[in-house]
Amino acid sequence: MLLAIETSCDETGVALFSEEGKLISHLLYSQVAIHSPFGGIVPEIASRKQLEVLYPFIKNLLAQTHTEVSQIKAVAATFGPGLIGSLLVGVSIAKALSFALKIPLIAVDHLHAHLTAVFLEKEVEFPFIGLLVSGGHTALFWVKSFFEYYVIGHTKDDAAGEAFDKVAKILGLGYPGGPKISQLAEKGDPEAICFPRPLLESKSLDFSFSGLKTAVLNYVKNHPSYKIEDLCAGFEEAVCDVLITKTFKAVEALNIKRVVVAGGVAANKRLRKRFLEKASTIDAEVYFPSLEFCTDNAAMVGLVGYKSWINKKYADLSTEPYARAVFQKINII
Repeated sequence: MLLAIETSCDETGVALFSEEGKLISHLLYSQVAIHSPFGGIVPEIASRKQLEVLYPFIKNLLAQTHTEVSQIKAVAATFGPGLIGSLLVGVSIAKALSFALKIPLIAVDHLHAHLTAVFLEKEVEFPFIGLLVSGGHTALFWVKSFFEYYVIGHTKDDAAGEAFDKVAKILGLGYPGGPKISQLAEKGDPEAICFPRPLLESKSLDFSFSGLKTAVLNYVKNHPSYKIEDLCAGFEEAVCDVLITKTFKAVEALNIKRVVVAGGVAANKRLRKRFLEKASTIDAEVYFPSLEFCTDNAAMVGLVGYKSWINKKYADLSTEPYARAVFQKINII
């Protein structure tokens, strides 16, 4: 069996895969309630909680699946990108298990895991355009095969999910802000307030959301009697327009009519609806992971870990975790 560990930020995830690649079980612990009073994630608190939760979580997973430690034949963990303190917790336990049990250690990239999370439930033909959109990352990928993918566009400042959280803070909605904005947006008119769409007309596939966030701040200051439902709907629509336009520019440039949308923001109802509507106009296919696999989880880490295991893509004990994304960017337009 393969044990997978996810501790890149404030979620603690563990998963168990069979030697045939089947997901047996996975558990997830969220720290949202802990960080909510602070209006965002506090890295020191996150890493300390990871340290407290992870080992008992592994024991619980093994107990629930009636698995002995000796049955674990490989261990995979997220090595980055993420909060380095949180990453160190998962990586350290993975290394300890690898050393003690004399089993392969597999280093999984967090972005790779999100991009391929959809394969937990369905097969998608390669190549495809991948949009990863979350609180920490917003990037477009040209995915040629399971292990070959290239960045073709990324955010120059805030990630889309980060913009949701910052706008929620401006509006006094608390943390995490994305779900709260979306709930209010459902009751608003997306055309009532027109916010800017940064870089929308640019030939580049890069994104920018800091200007949009500033536009919301200025609107709130200048229109104190604004209707919050309309403001949330207008903001959400602007984000959707940018993400969809950039993604389908890549579809056109590469003539690939398969799109995978992944990451926490991929759970957004409006974004899913808009993507499916756009895809239907050009006979394209759009795939999303189910909601439980959009946010950080160990199941997606285990999937990449399993594929790496059977292809003998191992790490050694000297491999270090990394905070920043490591990728190769290419320009296609």
